[in-house]
Amino acid sequence: MTIGFRVLPRQRKVDVEVVQQFRELPVANVSDVMSRMTAAGSRLRPLHAGGVLAGPALTVKTRPGDNLMVHKALQIAEPGDVIFVDAGGDLTNAIIGELMLAHAEKIGLAGIVINGAVRDYGYIRSHQFPVFAAGVTHRGPYKDGPGEINVPIAVDGMVVEPGDLILGDDDGLLCVPFGDTATIYADAKAKQAAEAKIMAATQEGNVSKPWVDEALKRLGCEGV
Repeated sequence: MTIGFRVLPRQRKVDVEVVQQFRELPVANVSDVMSRMTAAGSRLRPLHAGGVLAGPALTVKTRPGDNLMVHKALQIAEPGDVIFVDAGGDLTNAIIGELMLAHAEKIGLAGIVINGAVRDYGYIRSHQFPVFAAGVTHRGPYKDGPGEINVPIAVDGMVVEPGDLILGDDDGLLCVPFGDTATIYADAKAKQAAEAKIMAATQEGNVSKPWVDEALKRLGCEGV
């Protein structure tokens, strides 16, 4: 099998129940309990009308400006999948547009992530189907390859393995490793509950932050 030009089977993916659990959690909370060490960079932004992205990754690695392997990914993707495309972050040519996105939504995908550019932005922003990308251009793609499907990819240091959980909301994208979902969910759920208490206290006008002065004193700040 040729390295750089191959379609591999996906060996595992997160369960539907796991996906549904994480849909209720803010990406920021999940990020915090992962020690704020995982992120796909600030360039990958939500372009759709609004809504959460959550689902198992079907990864695609393609050369910049080419979407042959993305078409193949659409043929083998399963309902609920997130097609995550690493196109090198290049913004010269769009990797996907209205026709392919309509296809993706029709077959029941959870969303599309493009580390690269898209086009037909007017269509994307008027629909709820989740689309994250690094930019927009009218210039279309080529269809010559090479590329790989279901291989590990990395975006700004965030490694995505096929079947990992992909989460996205207004704050950006996050990958939760397949084997860590249970621990991360429990921690993020607890953090969400703690923040809910803080918000309730804030609404009641009962906010106390003694740790601020404690931190300033420890750091030697004058006047505290």
